[in-house]
Amino acid sequence: MTSWLRAQMFGAVVGATLVTTIWTPALATECGTSDEITIAEMTWLSASTLAHVTRKVLSDGYGCNVVIVPGDTVPTATSMLIKSKPDIAPELWVSTAQSIWDQMMEKGNVYKANDIFGGGGEEGWWVPDYVAAAHPEIKSVSDLKANWKVFVDVSNPSKGRLYGCPPGWACEIITDNLFRALGLGKTYELFSPGSGANLKASIARQVTRKKPILAYYWGPTEVIGKYNLVRLGMPEHDPKKFTCLTDKNCTNPEATGWAVGEVAVAVVTNLKEKALNVATFLSKLQIPNAEVNAVLAWGDNNKASPEDVADYFLRNYEAIWTDWVPEDVAAKVKASL
Repeated sequence: MTSWLRAQMFGAVVGATLVTTIWTPALATECGTSDEITIAEMTWLSASTLAHVTRKVLSDGYGCNVVIVPGDTVPTATSMLIKSKPDIAPELWVSTAQSIWDQMMEKGNVYKANDIFGGGGEEGWWVPDYVAAAHPEIKSVSDLKANWKVFVDVSNPSKGRLYGCPPGWACEIITDNLFRALGLGKTYELFSPGSGANLKASIARQVTRKKPILAYYWGPTEVIGKYNLVRLGMPEHDPKKFTCLTDKNCTNPEATGWAVGEVAVAVVTNLKEKALNVATFLSKLQIPNAEVNAVLAWGDNNKASPEDVADYFLRNYEAIWTDWVPEDVAAKVKASL
């Protein structure tokens, strides 16, 4: 082969490489798409933190073009159904938007990549860990009736107090009916906290003083982690009985537990089709409930922003999130922190 021919062949290879470099961006090669990917940031700490964790991994790990957009359960679910936007909702409570979710499943434009919480969403009646330790006889809601004196409030020493669900929330009717089903009316007062903020403040006040408290709550949340709350046992979930508990006109409520809440990593289907690497990551996106509670408690204690809580999680819980991604992607995320 002559030197002239070798030079011509080398020039052709270099030219082809340059064209590939110009017309096939490296970022799109890693992410799978150069299109903008939108992630819904909901209004509560766990969901907003997960939005920023997802953004960080996709942006710094995969090189995706990511934008955070404001959201909330019903508006976000509706937008995903109608517009197929945003692309990702890392913490979508299916039960809160069940009818919309059913329509999305029928339409096929959105799918569940994974259950974001390892233990699912949790609702129930909770006590602090020191109450559970001091009163091993109180293991379930069925044990409350005989042990009402443990939860007496000074304002009404003749009855125990159960802090119910805030007014207007779906759990208010359920708690009211469960209270009746367990026959607690003679020994307990069902106390309305007035608002979610007041419920949280009541728990904080009692725990700070090491006083007993019995209250409705849900998880995972910073309250569960920060105040070390223990959920009381409940009867196995019975769908028929529970349907009656959700009806304010239920005439004969029967005790049954909440179902494990379905909380989805919701993703528009076309993202899976054009960005397989992203879809693979999202299919592994899941955090154990205890770790979620602990991370959120840190955020609450430090009055941290969702971005700061996301960084805290990525710095301190590598054993969890590095299983979601290949080693080279994990290395890029670590380097960006």
